Amino acid sequence: MRAIWWIRRDLRLTDNGALQAALQEGEVIPLFILDPHLLAHSAPKRLNFLFGGLQALDESLRQRGAALILRRGEPLTVLRQVLAESGASIVYAEEDYTPYARRRDETIQSEIPLRLIAWQTVHHPNRVRKPDGKPYTVYTPYAKAWKANLMDWQPLPAPERISLPPGLSSEPLPSFQPDPHFPASEQEALLRLEEFTQPPSFPAQHRGLGGIYTYAELRNRMDVDGTSQLSPYLRFGMIGMRQAVFAALHALRNSPPGMGKSAETWLNELIWREFYIQTLYHFPYVRREAFNRAFTNLPWQNDEAAFQSWKEGLTGMPIVDAAMRQLREMGWMHNRARMIVASYLVKDMLIDWRWGEAWFMENLIDGDLAANNGGWQWTAGTGTDAAPYFRIFNPLLQSRKFDPHGAYIRRWVPELRHLDDDTIHAPWLKGVQVAGYPAQPIVVPNKARTLAVYASGRAGRQGS
Repeated sequence: MRAIWWIRRDLRLTDNGALQAALQEGEVIPLFILDPHLLAHSAPKRLNFLFGGLQALDESLRQRGAALILRRGEPLTVLRQVLAESGASIVYAEEDYTPYARRRDETIQSEIPLRLIAWQTVHHPNRVRKPDGKPYTVYTPYAKAWKANLMDWQPLPAPERISLPPGLSSEPLPSFQPDPHFPASEQEALLRLEEFTQPPSFPAQHRGLGGIYTYAELRNRMDVDGTSQLSPYLRFGMIGMRQAVFAALHALRNSPPGMGKSAETWLNELIWREFYIQTLYHFPYVRREAFNRAFTNLPWQNDEAAFQSWKEGLTGMPIVDAAMRQLREMGWMHNRARMIVASYLVKDMLIDWRWGEAWFMENLIDGDLAANNGGWQWTAGTGTDAAPYFRIFNPLLQSRKFDPHGAYIRRWVPELRHLDDDTIHAPWLKGVQVAGYPAQPIVVPNKARTLAVYASGRAGRQGS
């Protein structure tokens, strides 16, 4: 018997439910399809990371007697071709929950034997629901129910050998540029997870900080490396959510006295990922609209020139500009920085959150539809929350609190490196002008103005 393992967002051999199901059939065809639709909607840096991950996966498969079969084309057409060529009787794939993936898979299932394995998340989006059967729309009760539904499990080991039927052709693997910040491989993901979650008595040598046991204390500091930096690997399944959650739970249960809160904080951040996945699953309209319909018609100003300055990191607000330049160079940004730049764009510049959401997806290595949309709507105050639009970040206060000595700003805005620790956060307040850098912020935060815009938008909605 033969089965196709259709690889989508699970570029790994460890703890892979779809691969394990395919192995039960006998010989396995590890197939990745370069879908023109997805290629057209992927950021260049994200594609480069994907191609690096495919190369690493192929190498891991060859160590086990198999190889990656790469084809290009519309998925149903390619699957039919490979089924006919190989004599395989079934296709196994990890279930995906984006609107496009669900439409694609429903069509394919009506045409060929495709079996979806629920392995992308710890809990299927349909599993964690309110007592009345409705999906959760607020994080805290969702997280409580999510934790209450946990069962013990052990991540599955990678198979020692995979038998590949002979005679199948494959396109050449796409070329890529190695990323010094995020080497693309399952091995790198496993190493990062291990070092991030290891006991504090064994400090990480790979990245240099204590990881999960200092996460609550350091995760918001943009000037230190206090996060796991696993998001690109979770995005492409080079490590699975089940593996990450298992490691978090293990760290939580084995925390030294006084350190358990930090491990639980990281677990809660993982739960946020699943919360946004189930939000998109149950309310797919959030892809293009505000979750909270009361904010559908906010009177955005949408200044094109100002938006361009934001994208280029030339707003005159140093912490915002540092973050936007980090995004441009790395294709990644610290999570606290994401919230700061998003709040500045939406709440201060009064530009539609969807503009920022789209720019992030054009640039992020870890760009994920559910997480990115959820994060932008959370910051914009249009998403799943109780009273969100009152949450307005003051970028200057954020800068001084989470980059207290200006190290993050100095790294990414080199023209300001010579300024002292106080001046660097807001040069204009000290009357300092720097050649090549804006003399004034493009917008100075004004909370009253922002709240007035949101209030008028709500009033307009209620009156329509």
